[in-house]
Amino acid sequence: MNATLTLTRPDDWHVHLRDGEGLRAVVTDTARQFARAIVMPNLTPPVTTVAQAEAYRDRILAVLPAASTFTPLMTLYLTEAMLPLEIERASRSGLIHAVKYYPAGVTTHSEAGVRDLAHCSEALRAMEDLGVPLLIHGEVNDPAVDIFDRERVFIERHLIPLVQRYPQLKVVLEHITTASAVKFVLTADDNVAATVTPHHLLYNRNALFQGGIRPHYYCLPILKREAHRQALIRAVTSGNPKFFLGTDSAPHARSTKENACGCAGIYSAHAALELYAEAFEGAGALGKLEGFASHFGADFYGLPRNTQSVTLVRESWTAPATQPFGPETLVPLRAGEAIAWRLQAPI
Repeated sequence: MNATLTLTRPDDWHVHLRDGEGLRAVVTDTARQFARAIVMPNLTPPVTTVAQAEAYRDRILAVLPAASTFTPLMTLYLTEAMLPLEIERASRSGLIHAVKYYPAGVTTHSEAGVRDLAHCSEALRAMEDLGVPLLIHGEVNDPAVDIFDRERVFIERHLIPLVQRYPQLKVVLEHITTASAVKFVLTADDNVAATVTPHHLLYNRNALFQGGIRPHYYCLPILKREAHRQALIRAVTSGNPKFFLGTDSAPHARSTKENACGCAGIYSAHAALELYAEAFEGAGALGKLEGFASHFGADFYGLPRNTQSVTLVRESWTAPATQPFGPETLVPLRAGEAIAWRLQAPI
C-alpha cells in the first residue's frame, strides 16, 4: 500500500463559493486544495453578465491569502433573456469559461433558471459557434417524476435532443449520479463530458437514513442506489478523459440544513482530494486519480495542465465537527469522522 501519492496539482471543475462572509469562510479550503476552480454563478441575484462575473471574481481574489496562487474561473447563469451579445462578451473576456444551465426550481438558487430551453436557442447557438461550454444541472423539475429518476428523465427528455440540435456545443453534465448518465456520456461525442463528486463516489442513498434522517447527506442530485455508485466508480477509474473532478462543494449554514425544509448541498472542500483518494483506493485504482483530478478537465476546457504538484500522505485524521461560516457554522462531509488520506501541507 502506498504511503504517499504525488499528483499534478488538481483543479475543481464545479464549486460553490457563495459570497460575502460565507465566501470569506470557505474559499481558503478550495484554494488550498486546487489550483483553479469553475465557480458557480447561482448567487442571489445570479451572475448573468460579464460585468457581474468580473466583480464577483474581484471579491473572491480580495479574500484569498496574500500568497495564494488560486485562480477562480468564472461562469454565467443562463436565463431565457440572455442575448448572444453577452456570450460574445464572455468569449472575449478571458475570464468567463462557461455558462451554467439550471432548470428553473431544480436546486438551490435556481429560481431564475430556464423554464423552456427553446427560448435560449440564440444564446446556445452563439455558445456553439464560439466554443463556450454549457454546464448542466441535469434534472427535471417535474413533481410527477420520482426524485431518484429526475436525472435519467432529464437526459431522455432534454439532453439527448439538445446535443442533437447543437452537435458542436461543448457540454458538461455536472455531478452525474446514475448509470444512465454514464452511458449517455460514453456514447456521446467527444465534446460531451461529465464531472463526478466525492460524495457520489463514496455514498449511496442509504447514507441519508442511517440511524434517522441525515440532512448533511442531502444533496441534489440526490444520492442513488449502490448500483449507480458502482457505475460511477467504474467510469472514473477507467481512465476515460470524459470524466473529471468536480466537487459540487456547496456550503450551507447548519441552521439551514438541520431544518424542517433543509437545503440541498454537501460541503467537501475541506478534504476533497483526500476523499477522492479514498474512493479510488477503495476501487484499487489510485494510479487513475491523477488523470481524473489533474489532467482531463484542463484538457476539455482547453487550458494548460498545472505544473506544480501536491502530495497526499496515507495518514488518518479526523475531520472537524463544524467549521465557521460567517456568523454561523457549517457541518462538513465526514464531520467528526476519520479520513484516511491527508494533503501533506497547505499550498
